[in-house]
Amino acid sequence: QLQLVESGGGLVQPGGSLRLSCEASGFTFNDASIGWFRQAPGKEREGISYISPSGGSRYYVDAVRGRFTISRDNAKNTVYLQMNDLKPEDTGVYYCALDAHRGAWTFSCSYSSWGQGTQVTVSS
Repeated sequence: QLQLVESGGGLVQPGGSLRLSCEASGFTFNDASIGWFRQAPGKEREGISYISPSGGSRYYVDAVRGRFTISRDNAKNTVYLQMNDLKPEDTGVYYCALDAHRGAWTFSCSYSSWGQGTQVTVSS
């Protein structure tokens, strides 16, 4: 059974850091590209970062570039999102998703499977 499970969210003050994890099972992880999305209250889900199967290709949207780092450990079937210098506008539910190669990496319709999400709240 294909499964993606996010963890690591929480409440953090502005300027703080969190590391999210996405643990995968039920498919050949080493062949999979993974995306991270987030959804703020009242807003659409947006793609923020993406990593290729080997980790050699990594992409970020402008809003997080330089603050967030995506990585993966294929031995642990896990993708990470290290988030530094967090801002209140980073608040939202964060999801990881399995790329189905149906379009651009920033589009949610390009992905076939999703985790349940983990809440990140940045507030003083």
